[in-house]
Amino acid sequence: MKRTKRLFPILSTPEEEMTNFIVQFYKQQGQVKPREILVPGTIDTDVITKLTDIPARTPVRGQKRALLKMARENAKYVLDEKFRLLEMNRRKTTGAMEELSKALDLPSLHRIEAFDHSHIDGADLVSAMVTFEDGKPNKKNYRKYKLQTVDHADEAASTREVVRRRYTRLLKEHAEMPDLILMDGGVIQMNAVKDVLENELNLNIPVVGMVKNDKHKTADLLFGDDDQHIYLNAKSQAFYLVQRIQDEVHRFVINFHHDLHSKNSMTSRLDSIKGVGPKTKNKLMRHFGSMKNIEAASVPDLQELGISKTYAYKIIKELNEELEKMGYKTLAGRVSRKFFNEKFYGINENAEEKGA
Repeated sequence: MKRTKRLFPILSTPEEEMTNFIVQFYKQQGQVKPREILVPGTIDTDVITKLTDIPARTPVRGQKRALLKMARENAKYVLDEKFRLLEMNRRKTTGAMEELSKALDLPSLHRIEAFDHSHIDGADLVSAMVTFEDGKPNKKNYRKYKLQTVDHADEAASTREVVRRRYTRLLKEHAEMPDLILMDGGVIQMNAVKDVLENELNLNIPVVGMVKNDKHKTADLLFGDDDQHIYLNAKSQAFYLVQRIQDEVHRFVINFHHDLHSKNSMTSRLDSIKGVGPKTKNKLMRHFGSMKNIEAASVPDLQELGISKTYAYKIIKELNEELEKMGYKTLAGRVSRKFFNEKFYGINENAEEKGA
């Protein structure tokens, strides 16, 4: 027997809402109709019988009375659980925002924006921003930034550029400003943000630094003119919220950096092949998605993209030469990708599937 549970607002009396629900439930197309409907004594059985063509009654004793009692208890449990989850969610979201604003001695918080940076040895510098509203991530307002004025690892310069770009744009668009800015870092990042906001844009937005411990987790906060340490209870919802925001902005910027670095790496390796122009490069990148897939392609695979046979051999030959320098064995013209992976990269796809 299939069990169904629904939650709906009561707009009239509970009895009328219950009656409407039962009638609508059994009028659904394909809904299996029972021999009879058991309802509490407060429900008009004649109305239900007339509107559903199913006998409705209120049992007063026996097994059917016990079934009706069990249905009532189940309904109460579902409702209590729903309210418990709603309260838990409130504490994690708006409740956490209230706790945080109280700890920082700020008015109520609605919107928080957080920034983080990423790079590899000073290359492919990027920044990212996430937005939390009423304690929940608003992914429509997430932003990615390729740094334009910074060409080496410089936290202060990176912070100034991305903050300047973000809030100059909001000013031009007359858009809503955040109630709080969180920076993944310490005094250097905080001072860079304040410098741009106060001295360039004439904005007064509170800025908080998220100080990390040796495990890259939030330890405490820096806030105020004197960069005062604010210690949150590690078991408080405010602490969990800050940690979620820090983890989210870190995840977002790392994923963005990984995607950009992979794309740039593939592009630079294709650029090294003499004669590969922008059109051919774009075709290869769109179709294969990664250098590994291109290296594992055969001449016919490349010809399907409109690349001539001679040119296809040239591309594979040069990529194979690069692989040989890295210590891999290669085959002229290539064979199936599965065979290539098994024989030359040591990847046994069947074994991986069995072990999964």
